[in-house]
Amino acid sequence: MYLTYVVYAVFIALFVWGGKFAGFKSSKFHEDSSSLAVSKALRGIAATGVILHHISQEQAFQSWGGAGKPGIISLFVNAGYLFVAVFFFWSGFGLIKSLNSKNDYLNGFLKKRVLKVLLIPFYVNVILYAIGHLIIKTKMPVMQWVCNFTGLTLMNEYAWYPVVAAVLYTAFYLLFKNIKSRRVCFVLIALIIVLQGLLFCVSGHMAWWAGKPNWWLSGSEWAKAKWWMGFKVFWFSGEWWVNSSPAFFIGLLFAQYEEQIRSWFKNFYWVKLLLLVAITVALFKLSMYAQEHFGYWTEFSGKGPGIANKMLTYIMQIPQSMSFVILLFVIMLKYHASNPVTRFMGNLSLETYMMNLMALYICRFILYDNKNGSMIPVYKAGYYNVALFIVAVFAVSIVLALFYRWLNCLAQKVIK
Repeated sequence: MYLTYVVYAVFIALFVWGGKFAGFKSSKFHEDSSSLAVSKALRGIAATGVILHHISQEQAFQSWGGAGKPGIISLFVNAGYLFVAVFFFWSGFGLIKSLNSKNDYLNGFLKKRVLKVLLIPFYVNVILYAIGHLIIKTKMPVMQWVCNFTGLTLMNEYAWYPVVAAVLYTAFYLLFKNIKSRRVCFVLIALIIVLQGLLFCVSGHMAWWAGKPNWWLSGSEWAKAKWWMGFKVFWFSGEWWVNSSPAFFIGLLFAQYEEQIRSWFKNFYWVKLLLLVAITVALFKLSMYAQEHFGYWTEFSGKGPGIANKMLTYIMQIPQSMSFVILLFVIMLKYHASNPVTRFMGNLSLETYMMNLMALYICRFILYDNKNGSMIPVYKAGYYNVALFIVAVFAVSIVLALFYRWLNCLAQKVIK
């Protein structure tokens, strides 16, 4: 489908537009490759990729080609965690850079970096999505409303990122505030990240432990299940919570040892870059092998939760997200791009991410004819519907994000 290639071309153009190439000479490198401006532009590209990832998961996009055929913009379907890894990398990178350059950086850290930057936006988002649920008359038990409002469960299923980030930021503060050895801090951060992943491997995608063995395979059992037994309810209930966060650890390390890392890659740069590309491709294949032969969704094999298979898949996949952000960091030494679109999306990355689900819901009338509670696709008449949907989702996401940012600013002024 031509629309797919158009989207791919536009996405690639974000890397090219405004690009600066340091040249092929081994002595020429960008000394600002890890600057705030460069990282913002990269975040903007990643934010665009995340929105396309969410769009690509729509039924209309996945089923366009028919059974066994790739859907529209199918390359984005399984790439979401790599884009989120970019956010985690630069978050970790920025924390260490600030810690090294600002006196008393950790004083008031929880208020400035966790409460204002993560928790206030999270709970403002909870209120916005609660209003949305009330408007469309979503039926939820009282306890579900309570759990969603407190943040124990998610009102917005895409809002897991600030939860994971808040956990990692809090761990960063407690460790680096109280432990003098940086190496010990790094090891403990890595351990916390791995423990989060293992927690998902045990908890799986639903409360598998709450009913009869394999209860989730029965439609009648699903009908009797409590709300908290379903998908995407508890923290770390899903691989998307944990397979990108290891990049946070890489960001910490690269910020701490940036000069040594930059110097190492500058020697025989092109050889090391090609080797890194080969490693990244190999790790991608390893990740695909793990998902195909072991998998995260082992609950549906009929053999129980399949915890061991999840662990194998997790262990075999996380090197890819780490290698991916390292590859981007090394590319930035020679080439980086910044343009009005990437700068705009970079400055609005968290907001567009948090409001993207609402934008998808608002725009779904373009793709589906909702009759009698069933989503009947209307997109097969031509490319018009799916193309319009992509444009509309981006436009609505941005408008909602700007409104959301304004509300966050108002809320943050209350806590000075």
